[in-house]
Amino acid sequence: MTGRERYLNALQGKPVDRICVGSPTSLATYEEMRRLGIEWPDAHYEAAPIALLAERSYTDHGYDSIMPYFSIILGAAALGAEIEWGEDPWEFDKGTGKIISGPRMPAVSPPNPWTTPDEIVIPDDFLERRETKAVIDSIRILRERHPDAAVIGKVMGPWTLSYHMFGPQEFLINVILDPDYVHACLDRLMPASIEFANAQIEAGADAICLADHSTGDLVRAETYRDYLMPVHQKITPQINSPVILHCCGKTLDRMQYIKDAGFEAFHFATENDPHEAKAVVGDFNLVGNVSNFVTLLSGRPEDVAFEVEDIVSAGIDIIAPECAVPPQVTNENLMAVPAAARGEFQGDPSITDPRNMAHEYRVEVAKQSAAASSGPALSL
Repeated sequence: MTGRERYLNALQGKPVDRICVGSPTSLATYEEMRRLGIEWPDAHYEAAPIALLAERSYTDHGYDSIMPYFSIILGAAALGAEIEWGEDPWEFDKGTGKIISGPRMPAVSPPNPWTTPDEIVIPDDFLERRETKAVIDSIRILRERHPDAAVIGKVMGPWTLSYHMFGPQEFLINVILDPDYVHACLDRLMPASIEFANAQIEAGADAICLADHSTGDLVRAETYRDYLMPVHQKITPQINSPVILHCCGKTLDRMQYIKDAGFEAFHFATENDPHEAKAVVGDFNLVGNVSNFVTLLSGRPEDVAFEVEDIVSAGIDIIAPECAVPPQVTNENLMAVPAAARGEFQGDPSITDPRNMAHEYRVEVAKQSAAASSGPALSL
């Protein structure tokens, strides 16, 4: 089976020849940027460097997929938001030469462009603007260059676009104060997500990651059910490929709703135990959930492999990092994910104490949450 066939089969619950490993979010690293001589922000809005950096997951690191949208703000940029592109200098450890930091992820610059839903306008040239066109063109390059790879497109959903265009606090407070405001924002931004997704599919993407961050860290499961689930049920039939929902943070309490929203799969985060997640959703496809900051960034390859083996044992359908990897993650740790998933990982024989750092993290967070839960809290 090719990586493309394996990924699409896994997304649709069909047989695969081996476990699928492929991320619907960014696998770009500083190490690869330095090796290739390209860097952000050029590799956010120029198609050629985007494609060159993205394809390394497939050509060099052992993943079945390629995903060429590294940030979360390109749709917002094309809608007219001002962007801080993060053009920071490279910093290196003077003793080892190891990369400490480099160009950071871009973000929307305040003030946010809109204040009311009546201001929402999707430009006629939305798909021709620099940021959206670069992603579409990079997919076209990758499709031609790698016919056997799964090429995954990505768009922000209307909830996340609302964060960017109105500001998270301003948008979320209206869940309580003005529900009609929230519904109007979602309805009027929905076409931007659909148009951008279908343009990427037409360029050659095999599936779309819809990133929409109605996380349990910010809103209740019922808020997802009442506000966003109906919108997702409208969006998914209008996207001409399988669709993977991505949402960071705690989502175990809303996975059943996500299952009923029309997606082929859900890409979920470290905060959720993979065994519990699979028990909740049953035969619905899950993608994830190797920890970024706990394991990939801070652990050894042996720790990465140990965690991956646990995720595989939970029955997760497609193995991937939980979200866009921090660019400081080493290629060695990134490559341990597919190697371990396929039973091919060969670690340092002197390391006999690999840790499931993600499990340890979840246990510690649960203890802290229990200690802090005695007082009243406002919940959206």
